[in-house]
Amino acid sequence: MTKILFVCLGNICRSPMAEFVMRDMIEKSGLSGEFHIASAGTSNEEYGNPVYPPARRKLLEHGIDPAGKTARQLQRGDYQEYDLLIAMEQSNLRSMERLFGGDPEGKLHRLLDYTGRPGDVADPWYTRDFEAAWRDISEGCRGLLESITKN
Repeated sequence: MTKILFVCLGNICRSPMAEFVMRDMIEKSGLSGEFHIASAGTSNEEYGNPVYPPARRKLLEHGIDPAGKTARQLQRGDYQEYDLLIAMEQSNLRSMERLFGGDPEGKLHRLLDYTGRPGDVADPWYTRDFEAAWRDISEGCRGLLESITKN
């Protein structure tokens, strides 16, 4: 089983969107039993809060329901627990490297590095552009799934 953890700052917008988009793609591909997908935030500011309402609405527009998801903070033990830890942006990657003391097993990546346009996922918390975040996340999850299943 491949275990993937998506990571952003607060775990209420981008990383839960990625978690649920990836779960949906995996389910539609008939691979549900082969993956464990979750998300976390590098900060504890939103700990226990549900998915941010505009992010939830964007997921629901696409038939994906994030009901029951609450924010959790990334823990040092997550490095050993997960096969891949996927950051939404470079600052998340730096925070993970600090927490984990580096990346000796090469598990840390940015989501858009699995696309033809590496970079940071648009942050809708600041831009309020949840459609741009949806496009980035969907494209990144497709690329990530292709990368994993082609091997």
